[in-house]
Amino acid sequence: MRNTSYARVSTVLVIGTVIVFTAAYFSLTSGTFDISVMDLIKTLLRIDPQPDYNLVVFDFRLPRIVLGALVGFSLGIAGAVIQGVTRNGLADPGILGINAGAGMAVVLFMFLFQGNITMTGWLGVMMMPMFGVVGGMAATAAIYLFARQGGTLDPQRLILVGIAIASGFGAVTMYVSLKMNPNDFEMAVVWLAGSLHSANWKFVITMLPWILLLPLIIWLRAHVLDLFQLSEESAKGLGVSVEREKNIFLLCSVGLVSASVAVSGSIGFVGLIAPHMARQLVGLRHKNIIPVSGVAGMAIVLIGDFIGKTIFAPAELAVGIVVSIIGVPYFVYLLIRTRK
Repeated sequence: MRNTSYARVSTVLVIGTVIVFTAAYFSLTSGTFDISVMDLIKTLLRIDPQPDYNLVVFDFRLPRIVLGALVGFSLGIAGAVIQGVTRNGLADPGILGINAGAGMAVVLFMFLFQGNITMTGWLGVMMMPMFGVVGGMAATAAIYLFARQGGTLDPQRLILVGIAIASGFGAVTMYVSLKMNPNDFEMAVVWLAGSLHSANWKFVITMLPWILLLPLIIWLRAHVLDLFQLSEESAKGLGVSVEREKNIFLLCSVGLVSASVAVSGSIGFVGLIAPHMARQLVGLRHKNIIPVSGVAGMAIVLIGDFIGKTIFAPAELAVGIVVSIIGVPYFVYLLIRTRK
């Protein structure tokens, strides 16, 4: 049974990785400047490099693809963790207000330091995730404050509280953005839509510490998420320090989401859709769900970004809007299925 499960997870991960690389290939070769397969191989391997191809591949398309994959991986894992901790399949970072909290903090950063710090310079790139983490933690603190009942986190109140928190932070974000000068406001609006348009290697480097550390911590403790699916009393009876483990998981999720929001804006529904796909494919063990959710998140973001770049070319549609177009009907479907 264990071997069958391992084989199934391995197969799903391989297929998911193939889909991710296929999406990356089409994103690299397609656009207003098409690149043939041979030219792409030569450019990547630095064989007879051409300045035009180098510029398009290494400065524009490749960092955008890598950043999109990292963001999708982070959001997919964060969604799986949040759904596991809350025992609520409708929970996701966007619905709970974590995206909105991190987004508000980053917009506040843009407003406070406009004209003084270049957003794509090293100082801006390193500081934005820190502001995002503070905003995400503020949203988490508000969730803890208002969604707890009798000392426990009530899953049903969680959604209502999350929607209220997201609305409140969204209102503050809009107010602050309207106080910006026109150029910074335009940048903030594009960023809030969830866009990879400004992707660069500095953003990728900024994401790496979060990606290398937090998913590993989550995966190593994944068995605790399985115990959370029991009642809290049962988990405590098995020796689990429930509140401490919840805090660890939520802080890891806040870190992943906040770092993602800081470099790509608010891309919603990835954390909702990816874990559901993972559970359908590999079952209910979080040791399997977490990596599959990450790969599914990568595929969703990369495919959404490719659609946004090509369907209205030469104009672009932000990946956050594309994913929302897919995610809203899926969310409604989940609501209907949950009621049944």
